[in-house]
Amino acid sequence: MSGISRHAAELASAYAPSGLLDAPRSAPVLTVVVPTFNEAANVPLLVERVALALMGLSWELVFVDDDSPDATSAIAKKLGQRDARIRCIRRVGRRGLAGAFIEGALSSQAQFVAVMDADLQHDETLLPQMLELLTSQSADLVIGSRYVIGGDAGGLSAARLSISRLATNWACRLMHASVKDPMSGFFMMRRELVDQIAPALSNEGFKILFDILVTERDAGLKIVELPYGFRSRKSGKSKFDIRNAVDFGALLIAKLTRNTVPLRFLSFVLVGGSGVAVQLACLWQGLAAGLSFPSAQAMATLAAMTSNFLLNNLLTYRDQRVAGWRLIPALLTFYAVCSIGALSNVGVSSWLYAQRPVWWLAGIAGSVVGAVWNYTGSSVFVWKRA
Repeated sequence: MSGISRHAAELASAYAPSGLLDAPRSAPVLTVVVPTFNEAANVPLLVERVALALMGLSWELVFVDDDSPDATSAIAKKLGQRDARIRCIRRVGRRGLAGAFIEGALSSQAQFVAVMDADLQHDETLLPQMLELLTSQSADLVIGSRYVIGGDAGGLSAARLSISRLATNWACRLMHASVKDPMSGFFMMRRELVDQIAPALSNEGFKILFDILVTERDAGLKIVELPYGFRSRKSGKSKFDIRNAVDFGALLIAKLTRNTVPLRFLSFVLVGGSGVAVQLACLWQGLAAGLSFPSAQAMATLAAMTSNFLLNNLLTYRDQRVAGWRLIPALLTFYAVCSIGALSNVGVSSWLYAQRPVWWLAGIAGSVVGAVWNYTGSSVFVWKRA
């Protein structure tokens, strides 16, 4: 037992309930964490299905809601008033399935923690079998898998299935573990393991299992994959969109660099890469329309900065998104920040080239300085937290 754990145990013993208080109730054995956003119609159905699947077992259901406008959290809390096994954490100003799972799992005092979606596509009847594998110490992590023998991803559309297969292929290249479905959003593990690795996990994005597998790839975890059929969605809309794709790309890069670069910065850089394509396309259009090169370049640069602002507002800083009348001053501030970044880029690359005339080295150095300035300036002046 570590020094911190021993101290915690001593404090717990010192403040143990006395005989004057009601007898304490034991913590549940299993916490099922359910990240939600606009899932009001599904919440009562999921509660009913989970309660039936876990009948006779000690459990709790924790909804972690990203401030849904459809009153998802209100419905979950109303159900919790009648059944103390149902809890709800309402997050304001925070987004993402990964962060929701981490917060929900860290709020648990159960021995084991599971995560599943609220869209009813995961098979809740698999939960008892998952729990049995963990309690018997046959596994440290149990994954509901669509891609092992007996599994089925039929609930995915053809487009989503293709994206899922591609992402799974890239994920497997990065992992040492031979897991068939590292992108699964349905799994169960020991809660103490979550406590240990939570500081190393990204709270952004939507593929928390992949993050866990990469973080613990050298830990020798006992992993079991159980097949299940991925169901079709009954109500609501899929949460997968371009934001998730950018998040996953940034997470891949972050894990390849062993988390040395912030995930948000990587997303900012990926958006900047799209801005290069916008600039080149607009430059070509301007020249084709008969504009002089300086005029066409100025128009293209303004278009690229505008595109970068809109995409960063939608993707990189979606938890701090500006809207309404605030868009105009925020856009003008972004123009100013990027203009200074451009000057920094040119200044640093020119100075470095004068010291050592290697054009590609000078160009990369200038781009890095410009990107870091643009990211820092945008975080401080454009999408600053209230």
